[in-house]
Amino acid sequence: MIPKRDRAEVARILGATPLFAGLDAASLDHLSTVCGQRMYDRGHFLSYQGDPGDGIFIIAEGMVKVVLTSERGEEVVLATMGRHESLGELTVLDRSPRTASLIAVEPTVALILSRPALLQVMADHSNVLDAMLASLAAIVRHLTELTGDLVFLDLAGRLAKVLLRLAGAHGTPTETGAVLVDVALSQSELATMVGASRPAVNRALQLLAVRGWISLEGQTIVLRDVEALTRRATG
Repeated sequence: MIPKRDRAEVARILGATPLFAGLDAASLDHLSTVCGQRMYDRGHFLSYQGDPGDGIFIIAEGMVKVVLTSERGEEVVLATMGRHESLGELTVLDRSPRTASLIAVEPTVALILSRPALLQVMADHSNVLDAMLASLAAIVRHLTELTGDLVFLDLAGRLAKVLLRLAGAHGTPTETGAVLVDVALSQSELATMVGASRPAVNRALQLLAVRGWISLEGQTIVLRDVEALTRRATG
Protein backbone atom coordinates (compact mmCIF):
# COMPACT_ATOMS: atom_id res chain seq x y z
CA MET A 1 0.00 0.00 0.00
CA ILE A 2 1.31 3.46 -0.91
CA PRO A 3 1.71 5.56 2.28
CA LYS A 4 -0.05 8.87 2.71
CA ARG A 5 1.97 12.05 2.26
CA ASP A 6 2.76 14.43 5.10
CA ARG A 7 2.03 18.15 4.94
CA ALA A 8 5.42 19.15 3.53
CA GLU A 9 5.20 16.49 0.82
CA VAL A 10 1.65 17.55 -0.08
CA ALA A 11 2.88 21.14 -0.50
CA ARG A 12 5.73 19.92 -2.72
CA ILE A 13 3.33 17.90 -4.88
CA LEU A 14 1.01 20.88 -5.25
CA GLY A 15 3.95 23.03 -6.31
CA ALA A 16 4.87 20.48 -8.99
CA THR A 17 1.34 20.61 -10.41
CA PRO A 18 0.95 23.02 -13.36
CA LEU A 19 -2.18 24.44 -11.77
CA PHE A 20 -0.36 25.62 -8.62
CA ALA A 21 3.23 25.93 -9.81
CA GLY A 22 3.09 29.74 -9.53
CA LEU A 23 2.27 29.80 -5.82
CA ASP A 24 4.86 30.78 -3.23
CA ALA A 25 5.92 28.46 -0.40
CA ALA A 26 3.58 30.00 2.16
CA SER A 27 0.56 29.70 -0.13
CA LEU A 28 1.42 26.09 -0.97
CA ASP A 29 1.76 25.30 2.72
CA HIS A 30 -1.66 26.80 3.44
CA LEU A 31 -3.22 24.95 0.50
CA SER A 32 -1.77 21.68 1.78
CA THR A 33 -3.81 22.07 4.98
CA VAL A 34 -7.13 22.10 3.10
CA CYS A 35 -6.33 19.18 0.78
CA GLY A 36 -7.90 15.83 1.45
CA GLN A 37 -6.00 12.68 0.62
CA ARG A 38 -7.23 9.25 -0.42
CA MET A 39 -5.65 6.00 -1.55
CA TYR A 40 -7.17 3.82 -4.28
CA ASP A 41 -6.33 0.26 -5.26
CA ARG A 42 -6.07 -0.71 -8.91
CA GLY A 43 -9.50 -0.74 -10.54
CA HIS A 44 -11.15 1.43 -7.89
CA PHE A 45 -13.12 4.50 -8.90
CA LEU A 46 -12.02 7.94 -7.78
CA SER A 47 -15.35 9.26 -9.06
CA TYR A 48 -18.19 8.08 -11.27
CA GLN A 49 -19.59 9.62 -14.43
CA GLY A 50 -22.57 11.70 -13.32
CA ASP A 51 -21.23 12.44 -9.82
CA PRO A 52 -21.40 16.05 -8.62
CA GLY A 53 -18.35 18.11 -9.57
CA ASP A 54 -17.53 19.16 -6.02
CA GLY A 55 -13.73 19.08 -6.18
CA ILE A 56 -10.62 18.38 -8.23
CA PHE A 57 -8.18 15.49 -7.96
CA ILE A 58 -4.41 15.87 -8.06
CA ILE A 59 -2.45 12.67 -8.60
CA ALA A 60 0.29 12.35 -5.99
CA GLU A 61 1.29 8.83 -6.99
CA GLY A 62 -0.01 6.26 -9.46
CA MET A 63 -2.08 6.58 -12.59
CA VAL A 64 -5.73 7.18 -13.46
CA LYS A 65 -7.72 6.59 -16.64
CA VAL A 66 -10.58 8.83 -17.73
CA VAL A 67 -13.43 6.65 -19.00
CA LEU A 68 -16.57 7.76 -20.84
CA THR A 69 -19.48 5.28 -20.72
CA SER A 70 -22.44 5.28 -23.08
CA GLU A 71 -26.03 4.50 -22.06
CA ARG A 72 -25.53 1.02 -23.54
CA GLY A 73 -22.49 0.40 -21.35
CA GLU A 74 -19.85 0.91 -24.05
CA GLU A 75 -16.64 2.49 -22.75
CA VAL A 76 -14.02 4.80 -24.23
CA VAL A 77 -10.73 5.63 -22.52
CA LEU A 78 -10.29 9.35 -23.18
CA ALA A 79 -6.94 9.80 -21.44
CA THR A 80 -4.56 8.54 -18.79
CA MET A 81 -3.25 10.89 -16.11
CA GLY A 82 -0.22 10.47 -13.86
CA ARG A 83 1.80 12.17 -11.14
CA HIS A 84 1.29 15.91 -10.62
CA GLU A 85 -1.63 16.09 -13.05
CA SER A 86 -5.05 17.42 -12.07
CA LEU A 87 -8.51 16.22 -13.07
CA GLY A 88 -12.05 17.54 -12.78
CA GLU A 89 -11.53 21.26 -13.38
CA LEU A 90 -14.37 21.70 -15.88
CA THR A 91 -17.15 20.23 -13.75
CA VAL A 92 -16.00 22.18 -10.70
CA LEU A 93 -16.22 25.49 -12.52
CA ASP A 94 -19.68 25.03 -14.04
CA ARG A 95 -21.14 22.79 -11.29
CA SER A 96 -22.13 20.19 -13.87
CA PRO A 97 -22.05 16.43 -13.21
CA ARG A 98 -18.78 14.71 -14.00
CA THR A 99 -18.68 13.84 -17.69
CA ALA A 100 -16.50 10.74 -17.25
CA SER A 101 -15.40 8.26 -14.59
CA LEU A 102 -11.92 8.30 -13.05
CA ILE A 103 -10.46 4.85 -12.39
CA ALA A 104 -7.12 3.93 -10.82
CA VAL A 105 -4.97 1.98 -13.29
CA GLU A 106 -2.53 1.12 -10.49
CA PRO A 107 -2.37 1.84 -6.74
CA THR A 108 -2.90 5.58 -6.57
CA VAL A 109 -2.80 8.40 -4.04
CA ALA A 110 -4.90 11.45 -4.92
CA LEU A 111 -5.11 14.84 -3.26
CA ILE A 112 -8.63 16.27 -3.23
CA LEU A 113 -9.30 20.01 -3.25
CA SER A 114 -12.90 21.13 -2.73
CA ARG A 115 -14.66 23.56 -5.05
CA PRO A 116 -14.78 26.37 -2.42
CA ALA A 117 -11.04 26.00 -1.71
CA LEU A 118 -10.21 26.02 -5.44
CA LEU A 119 -12.33 29.10 -6.11
CA GLN A 120 -10.73 30.88 -3.15
CA VAL A 121 -7.18 30.23 -4.30
CA MET A 122 -8.14 31.35 -7.82
CA ALA A 123 -9.58 34.59 -6.41
CA ASP A 124 -6.48 35.21 -4.28
CA HIS A 125 -3.88 34.34 -6.95
CA SER A 126 -4.30 35.46 -10.55
CA ASN A 127 -1.59 33.07 -11.72
CA VAL A 128 -3.74 30.12 -10.58
CA LEU A 129 -6.65 31.54 -12.58
CA ASP A 130 -4.34 31.83 -15.61
CA ALA A 131 -3.22 28.23 -15.11
CA MET A 132 -6.84 27.11 -14.85
CA LEU A 133 -7.67 28.78 -18.17
CA ALA A 134 -4.64 27.11 -19.73
CA SER A 135 -5.79 23.75 -18.37
CA LEU A 136 -9.25 24.19 -19.87
CA ALA A 137 -7.72 25.19 -23.20
CA ALA A 138 -5.58 22.04 -23.12
CA ILE A 139 -8.72 19.92 -22.61
CA VAL A 140 -10.35 21.52 -25.65
CA ARG A 141 -7.20 21.02 -27.74
CA HIS A 142 -6.98 17.37 -26.71
CA LEU A 143 -10.60 16.66 -27.66
CA THR A 144 -10.19 18.53 -30.96
CA GLU A 145 -7.06 16.51 -31.71
CA LEU A 146 -8.87 13.25 -30.95
CA THR A 147 -11.62 14.19 -33.39
CA GLY A 148 -9.11 15.10 -36.07
CA ASP A 149 -7.18 11.85 -35.59
CA LEU A 150 -10.33 9.79 -36.14
CA VAL A 151 -10.93 11.62 -39.42
CA PHE A 152 -7.42 11.98 -40.84
CA LEU A 153 -5.34 9.08 -39.48
CA ASP A 154 -5.69 5.38 -40.12
CA LEU A 155 -5.63 2.88 -37.27
CA ALA A 156 -1.85 2.35 -37.31
CA GLY A 157 -1.30 6.10 -37.24
CA ARG A 158 -3.71 6.61 -34.36
CA LEU A 159 -2.16 3.74 -32.44
CA ALA A 160 1.37 5.09 -32.98
CA LYS A 161 0.22 8.50 -31.74
CA VAL A 162 -1.36 7.04 -28.59
CA LEU A 163 1.76 5.00 -27.84
CA LEU A 164 3.93 8.10 -28.22
CA ARG A 165 1.59 10.09 -25.97
CA LEU A 166 1.71 7.37 -23.30
CA ALA A 167 5.50 7.19 -23.61
CA GLY A 168 5.80 10.95 -23.20
CA ALA A 169 3.63 11.00 -20.10
CA HIS A 170 4.48 7.68 -18.43
CA GLY A 171 7.35 6.05 -20.34
CA THR A 172 10.71 4.95 -18.96
CA PRO A 173 13.75 5.48 -21.24
CA THR A 174 16.31 2.70 -21.47
CA GLU A 175 20.05 2.81 -22.07
CA THR A 176 19.51 1.60 -25.64
CA GLY A 177 17.27 4.53 -26.53
CA ALA A 178 14.04 2.54 -26.34
CA VAL A 179 11.12 3.63 -24.15
CA LEU A 180 9.17 1.24 -21.89
CA VAL A 181 5.45 1.94 -21.65
CA ASP A 182 3.93 -0.04 -18.78
CA VAL A 183 0.58 1.56 -17.94
CA ALA A 184 -1.41 -1.60 -17.25
CA LEU A 185 -3.78 -0.93 -20.14
CA SER A 186 -5.24 -3.93 -21.94
CA GLN A 187 -5.51 -4.13 -25.72
CA SER A 188 -9.25 -3.63 -25.31
CA GLU A 189 -8.58 -0.35 -23.50
CA LEU A 190 -6.08 0.72 -26.16
CA ALA A 191 -8.77 -0.08 -28.72
CA THR A 192 -11.20 2.34 -27.09
CA MET A 193 -8.52 5.04 -27.15
CA VAL A 194 -8.09 4.76 -30.92
CA GLY A 195 -11.69 4.01 -31.90
CA ALA A 196 -11.18 0.43 -33.07
CA SER A 197 -11.88 -3.16 -32.08
CA ARG A 198 -9.50 -5.19 -29.95
CA PRO A 199 -8.67 -7.68 -32.77
CA ALA A 200 -7.87 -4.77 -35.09
CA VAL A 201 -5.57 -3.21 -32.49
CA ASN A 202 -3.90 -6.56 -31.92
CA ARG A 203 -3.16 -6.85 -35.64
CA ALA A 204 -1.85 -3.29 -35.77
CA LEU A 205 0.43 -3.90 -32.78
CA GLN A 206 1.77 -7.08 -34.38
CA LEU A 207 2.47 -5.18 -37.60
CA LEU A 208 4.41 -2.50 -35.71
CA ALA A 209 6.32 -5.28 -33.92
CA VAL A 210 7.17 -7.04 -37.20
CA ARG A 211 8.63 -3.76 -38.50
CA GLY A 212 10.80 -3.57 -35.39
CA TRP A 213 9.27 -0.33 -34.17
CA ILE A 214 7.90 -1.87 -30.94
CA SER A 215 8.06 -5.10 -28.98
CA LEU A 216 5.35 -6.59 -26.81
CA GLU A 217 6.10 -7.99 -23.36
CA GLY A 218 2.73 -8.74 -21.76
CA GLN A 219 1.06 -5.40 -21.07
CA THR A 220 4.41 -3.65 -21.39
CA ILE A 221 5.07 -2.14 -24.82
CA VAL A 222 8.65 -1.19 -25.69
CA LEU A 223 8.99 1.60 -28.24
CA ARG A 224 12.17 0.72 -30.12
CA ASP A 225 12.01 3.21 -33.01
CA VAL A 226 10.45 6.45 -31.79
CA GLU A 227 11.35 8.30 -35.00
CA ALA A 228 9.52 5.77 -37.18
CA LEU A 229 6.49 5.86 -34.90
CA THR A 230 6.50 9.66 -35.01
CA ARG A 231 6.50 9.62 -38.81
CA ARG A 232 3.66 7.10 -38.78
CA ALA A 233 1.67 9.19 -36.29
CA THR A 234 1.81 12.24 -38.57
CA GLY A 235 0.33 10.37 -41.51
